[in-house]
Amino acid sequence: MSSGMLNSSPHGHQRVVVSQLMQQVLLACVPGLTALVFFFGWGTLINLLWLIPLALLLEAAALRMRRRPVRIHLQDYSAVITATLLALALPPTLPWWLSLLGIAVAIIVAKHLSGGLGNNPFNPAMTGYAVLLVAFPDYMTRWLLPAEINHNLPSLIDSLQFFAGREPDAGIDAFTGATLLDSFRQQQGAQLFSEFWDTSLLAGQWSGEGWEWVNAGFLMGGLFLLYKRIISWHIPVSVLATLALLALIFHDGGSSQSQGSPLLHLFAGGTMLGAFFIATDPVTAATAKRGQLVYGTLIGTIIFALRTWSSYPDGVAFAVLCGNFAAPLIDAFTKPRPFGHTS
Repeated sequence: MSSGMLNSSPHGHQRVVVSQLMQQVLLACVPGLTALVFFFGWGTLINLLWLIPLALLLEAAALRMRRRPVRIHLQDYSAVITATLLALALPPTLPWWLSLLGIAVAIIVAKHLSGGLGNNPFNPAMTGYAVLLVAFPDYMTRWLLPAEINHNLPSLIDSLQFFAGREPDAGIDAFTGATLLDSFRQQQGAQLFSEFWDTSLLAGQWSGEGWEWVNAGFLMGGLFLLYKRIISWHIPVSVLATLALLALIFHDGGSSQSQGSPLLHLFAGGTMLGAFFIATDPVTAATAKRGQLVYGTLIGTIIFALRTWSSYPDGVAFAVLCGNFAAPLIDAFTKPRPFGHTS
């Protein structure tokens, strides 16, 4: 070893650094973000442009208080990813002070009070989202009607008024209404599923006007992440397969007790965003391949249960947080034993 280099194998080298991986995740979010803006107006983009610099400022402040190097940690893009996922999940009508509270909970409480990146037990973006949903349910369930139903989508000025916490000139009721999942949950027991689907203005070809395209966009981004091997297939496939299987079992095609078709559950709400971008967080998810299948199955089951029997129409955030809570136990039972160890 005259050159001073270690020549014995193995020496694997990862050519792609963490920041490059994170940038590819951001790129994968673009199709879903585009669909959200097209069908639901400017609000999501405004939230995104507001939350990213806020997340970076909060991250820098927390790192300084913890006496950690600021620049190197800001360059890993983890704060940007947290801000992006939270912005994509939040309603486009949310005022600035609520999104500020959400990102503060995500960065300060969920991430840094737990020890920083790599030590947080719960997904930061979903922690911030869940706190807002529990504390401010009226704001968090106020979604814009999609473009096909409300031909008068809020303009950029109207969206900025929502962001500022003021009611736009046309009135908030002119733009907002229940999502398909919320409307479908409320009608159960009172109307046949087939009648609901035929008469509801929210019902698209599969799962609701606008939402099926939003989920198709995140599905496209998720397939890109799989192609780039940034994530493995185990978690998203198990989440989606479990959700589809349960929907198939409980869906009878038309009665008032029907829980919705598999396509409705797969392409409505935050299904694809949750399955490909949130549940796959490497810090808070199960790590072993078998464990990831169990982890994804648990999340898919909880999503279906919350959508069907709880007061929350979607349930992706709570399902992911429950999965995060169970991940260490799942790993304890599914991690392979090191070679040579018998116990």
